[in-house]
Amino acid sequence: MSLDQTDTLTPANIVAFLGDIFDRRGAEEYLGEPVTMGQHMLQGAALAERAGHEDQIIAAALLHDIGHFTSDFGMFTMDDTHDRHHEDAGAEVLERFFPTVITDCVRYHVAAKRYLCATRPAYLARLSEASVHSLNLQGGPMNDAEVAAFEQMPNLTQIVAVRYLDDAGKDPDMETPDFWHYAPLLQRLVDAHTAGVGG
Repeated sequence: MSLDQTDTLTPANIVAFLGDIFDRRGAEEYLGEPVTMGQHMLQGAALAERAGHEDQIIAAALLHDIGHFTSDFGMFTMDDTHDRHHEDAGAEVLERFFPTVITDCVRYHVAAKRYLCATRPAYLARLSEASVHSLNLQGGPMNDAEVAAFEQMPNLTQIVAVRYLDDAGKDPDMETPDFWHYAPLLQRLVDAHTAGVGG
C-alpha cells in the first residue's frame, strides 16, 4: 500500500501498513545521527518497554517519527532551511486508529523539544547537532507564553516522556526487537480504540 492510498487504511490493515514502512524504509539514514530511522524508532520503543512504561508510551515511542515517511514534504536533511512538519504528518495518519495520548505524543514531540530547551537549560546542551539544527528550523526554544500554553496540555507528562525516549534512541550499538515484536501491542491498542469510537 503506497502513501497516496492512506484513505484506504482500516483498523485491520493499519499495523501492516506501518510494518511495511519499517521493512521497506527503516534502513534509511537518519540524517545527522549514527543510527538509521528504523533503529531510532525501535530503540525508543525498546527503552520504553525495558523501563516498564505503559503500552501507549511504547507505541508512541515506536511511531513518533513515522511522519518522516508519510509527509508530503519528504525526509529531513542537514541542508534543510525550513521545517518539514513530520510530526503533523505522522499524527494525521495515526489519529483515526490510535488513542489521543499516542497521537498527542507524536504530534507534539517536536514542541516538547522546544519546551524542554526553554525550561531545562541542561537539556539543550545534550542535544545532537542534528537536533539543534532541526530545533532552529522548528522555532527554537519556546517563549514564556508558549511554555505556559504547553504546560496546559492534558497529556504533557506522556509527551515529555516520549521526547526523552526520542533523544535516547541514537545508540549505534543497541540491539532491539524488530517492528513485528510490537505489532500485537499496536493491534490491541487499535482494536480497543476503534471499538470505543464505533461503540
